[in-house]
Amino acid sequence: MAAASVATYKIRVATGNYLCGGTMDSISITLVGSQGESAKFSLDKCGRDFSPGEVDEYKVDSQQVLGPILLVRLHKERYGAFPQTNWNCSFVEVTAPQGQVYRFPCYQWIVGYQTIELREGAARTICMDADNQTLLQHRQKELQAKREAYRYKEYQPGWPMCLDADMVDHLHLNDRYSRTKENVFQVQMVAAEVELKLKGLLDCKNSWKKLDDIRMAFWFYRSPVAEYVSRHWDEDAFFGYQYLNGVNPVILQKCVEMPAKFPVTHEMVAGSLGKHTTLDNELKKGTIFLIDCWILEGVPATKLNGCLQYISAPLCLLHLTRLGEMIPIAIQLTQQPGPESPIFLPSDSEWDWALAKFWVRNSTFYIHEVLTHLLSTHLVVEVFMLATLHHLPMCHPIYKMLIPHFRYTLHINVLGRVNLFAPGGLIEQATGTGFHGVSHLLAKGLSTLTYSTLCLPDDLRDRGVESLPNYYYKDDALKLWEAIESFVSGIVALYYRSDRSVKEDSELQAWVAEIFDKCFFGRESSGFPSHLETISELSKYLTMVIFTSSIRHASVNNGQFDYGAWMPNYPSSMRKPPPKCKGSVTFRDILDTLPDVSTTCSTLLILWLLSREPGDRRPLGCYPDEHFTEEKAKQVISAFQKCLAQITKETEERNKRLLLPYHYLSPPEIENSTSI
Repeated sequence: MAAASVATYKIRVATGNYLCGGTMDSISITLVGSQGESAKFSLDKCGRDFSPGEVDEYKVDSQQVLGPILLVRLHKERYGAFPQTNWNCSFVEVTAPQGQVYRFPCYQWIVGYQTIELREGAARTICMDADNQTLLQHRQKELQAKREAYRYKEYQPGWPMCLDADMVDHLHLNDRYSRTKENVFQVQMVAAEVELKLKGLLDCKNSWKKLDDIRMAFWFYRSPVAEYVSRHWDEDAFFGYQYLNGVNPVILQKCVEMPAKFPVTHEMVAGSLGKHTTLDNELKKGTIFLIDCWILEGVPATKLNGCLQYISAPLCLLHLTRLGEMIPIAIQLTQQPGPESPIFLPSDSEWDWALAKFWVRNSTFYIHEVLTHLLSTHLVVEVFMLATLHHLPMCHPIYKMLIPHFRYTLHINVLGRVNLFAPGGLIEQATGTGFHGVSHLLAKGLSTLTYSTLCLPDDLRDRGVESLPNYYYKDDALKLWEAIESFVSGIVALYYRSDRSVKEDSELQAWVAEIFDKCFFGRESSGFPSHLETISELSKYLTMVIFTSSIRHASVNNGQFDYGAWMPNYPSSMRKPPPKCKGSVTFRDILDTLPDVSTTCSTLLILWLLSREPGDRRPLGCYPDEHFTEEKAKQVISAFQKCLAQITKETEERNKRLLLPYHYLSPPEIENSTSI
């Protein structure tokens, strides 16, 4: 009888280059092909296997040729008397006897003793697998396991649904900061807190005696922008500039007609507009802009250090001058005009006008931190991620495209729910809203959040600011939106050849429907789609997801300390109610209205931590984990990276000409994901 032929397969296994990423456990492999599956082979060679950053090579013999390799099973089991160790596996590569190479992306931690199945790396939609029951069952099994592992819960009524995890330790290692990142984060927090405690500032409940004393806080943590802000914060031109290129550059809107609730007349602002024009003329020319904080009306305030805080809902009118400066020309501190809600003007007394601007700064602080930042990036992105895990298997092209943009999002969000904005958390020590005010405002904000708001070109058009000069946020963000749109369209075109292929992708449609349900609770007025009909709709939706996860977050997060380190520029609370008349405000009144010393320092501590990525960064377009294995997909990624490099060069050239550079949307400064 002739001896059975032996088929030899070459195996390469890569371990992630993470601290403690290697394992001492026993690792075995089973190959699953279209014509059968192999026996279970132990991956063991002379010397240490599976060390961090290493690629180990093996040969395994099968008693039969398996055909195209569809899956590999990795078996992680006890090794002798050694204790269990987790393992970060990057990928497995199999070379068949005939020379075909199959790559199986993993890029995850394998915890405990278990068997996992990895699928061959070519991206495929469910329609492409319609005739292969083995692969269909693998998709279903993977998604079912993730739905059980990543469950939703309601954190607060009216908020987007979130992950059901009460602390960071409950997260899977795949979703937690690397040890390097976590250690740096802890060191940054402790170092900043120690400085403030040594100075006795964190426990001081008094008003600041003079504004210059604020420089004592965070003496060692200055930045060039923060220094610029501390010198120019009280200038009207810089006040307006910040609503173009500061930490909240998405709140300004063109005003074409004065609202009845804000009865500004030409006579009031004639001195600000100059000769040879009128308010009506400037409205028609499109040079009048508005900040309307209506959403703060009715938001409850809290007590800080035993002192009741106050929240107002001001309106601020601004004028775009011939020099391209955005100048505030009128401020009303409530939404109800009348004798007890005067309109403050630059021609009023120094402290009247200064206090009016403080109220606008404080109100836009709340809108920025709770709505623009927390809601419209962190919480929305968390639902994007959970829906992706629930409905898109690892082989799905949309999963492969999106997963780098969700890195560490669950960690920072759970950390926020535990330590930052939970009852008794840091927010209750630092802001005038406290937990209940944040909860009320965020629910109110979600009820009005729209798809257009998160789609940059639509948002710029809706706010009437698409042609504003010196609006560097707009200039940079549009370039990046277009770069992402080109990248997304390139990937989508590889896997969706017609609108029908989009409509028939049941996994994709379930993904979109879950976001509509779990984030927007089926609210049709949000404009968010519950399904997608065309390739064009899919490309826009994916562009919005990646833009929100990376660029939008960077634009509203990274400058927080720069613009908030000088507290008068970014007050987090107000200790006296808005004035009901003009002419009575003194400098002492202002010091007694602004946050006290301990509240100031608690706020600075938060802003410092949230503005500094604690290492282990992956800038926009950096994809070291090769989820896509096809050459055409890699070419699309390469083109995206070249486009980002060109944008970086253009941004650097522009910034050389600016007195105050705008660098928050330079691609190297943008993290791929919402991770801090």
